[in-house]
Amino acid sequence: MTAFLFSLGFVVLAEMGDKTQLLAMAFATRYRASVVLWGVFAATTCNHFLAVLAGNYLTDVVPVRYIQVAAAASFILFGLWTIRGDELRGEDKRFSFSPFWSVTIAFFLAEMGDKTQLATVTLAAKYQSVIPVLAGTTIAMLIADAIGIVIGVNLGRKIPERAVKWVAALIFVGFGLTGLYEYLPAELLSAPVVIGGLAIVFCSVAFLGRADLSRLLQRTLSP
Repeated sequence: MTAFLFSLGFVVLAEMGDKTQLLAMAFATRYRASVVLWGVFAATTCNHFLAVLAGNYLTDVVPVRYIQVAAAASFILFGLWTIRGDELRGEDKRFSFSPFWSVTIAFFLAEMGDKTQLATVTLAAKYQSVIPVLAGTTIAMLIADAIGIVIGVNLGRKIPERAVKWVAALIFVGFGLTGLYEYLPAELLSAPVVIGGLAIVFCSVAFLGRADLSRLLQRTLSP
């Protein structure tokens, strides 16, 4: 149950402001919301099943402690990635199949190498549980993309999505820092290492936050 709940919450946060959530918004302006969500479900089930298998295989060749450290570090990267954000590059117009297959294929390809797929690999390696992680991450994608459809279409973007994205990003970074403190060997956690690591993370957040603000201002000022 822990694997399911953590996977559910983690991937919902990971999807906030992600490219696939933007894709759901774009498709929802052309197709019925039910068609979009069924396409998301089919694509996510296939994509994340492959990711879960990959995550479970890792523990057969890599010591668990190394995976735990890598997982904690990846949480920080997910947070920074969330701040950086995603943009659509024509994925919603690439295919001319039926609505369901257009959505399914586009989502499957958009998820390849995306942070939610990488998060699924990490969670599967962490919990060594196929069905709970697959169920949690798949349901999370449906929840997050349903939220995206509501925000983008029905509510006209009245909810401050940028604020939600920042909250999600900071939660990721917090998970990552806590995990590194827990799993790294004590001899590595000297004061200079801890202070230096925190400084790097803080500077990265500040740099990406400045870039995010710059993009926001450009979109606001552009005709």
